[in-house]
Amino acid sequence: MKRLPNILSSFRMAMAPVFLLLYIQDDIWLRGISLVIFAVAALTDFFDGYIARKYRVESKFGIFLDPLADKFLTIAGFVCLPFLSPEQFPWWAIVLIVIRDLGITGLRIFADRRNLTMQTRSSAKVKTAIQMIYLYTALLFGFLVLFGGGFGEMVRSVYELDLFYWGMIAVTAITVYSGIEYLAVNRKMFVTTAGKNA
Repeated sequence: MKRLPNILSSFRMAMAPVFLLLYIQDDIWLRGISLVIFAVAALTDFFDGYIARKYRVESKFGIFLDPLADKFLTIAGFVCLPFLSPEQFPWWAIVLIVIRDLGITGLRIFADRRNLTMQTRSSAKVKTAIQMIYLYTALLFGFLVLFGGGFGEMVRSVYELDLFYWGMIAVTAITVYSGIEYLAVNRKMFVTTAGKNA
């Protein structure tokens, strides 16, 4: 039981590239399987934390691994999107999201390892919720467009409305803003830490 949370986090991290490779294939079955893998991997995020807290088996390695595994899976999801439509999901937006999320995750891990607590803001929780809603919706649409007939045509017509493009712009703006806010709020903590190490 002690190692189970870390095993689940490791599984989530390992499934991220598998999901990515399957999802970008233009095959309805492979893309469907990839969504199942994504859903199962996402569920492990709940269970590893629940088990660690319930049985009090949290570890420093787990504190390091859990958020990193989360970001691996989330980033894999966002990286899939330009393969669906680079016009609706521009690469520059994906790059900004990846840089922000990896950067803040790295700072959080750094702070945890030094027993420091990063201050959070409600904007971070809002950012995560909006990212997940948008990502899951976009991935589901990416699966549905592979259906044939009138249904598939109807789904594809949604792209012509540019709803996903403007949604991507909004998600990117919120993500970058929350990252800047994180840095501003915690600036003194990292400046002080850097001074002590100098």
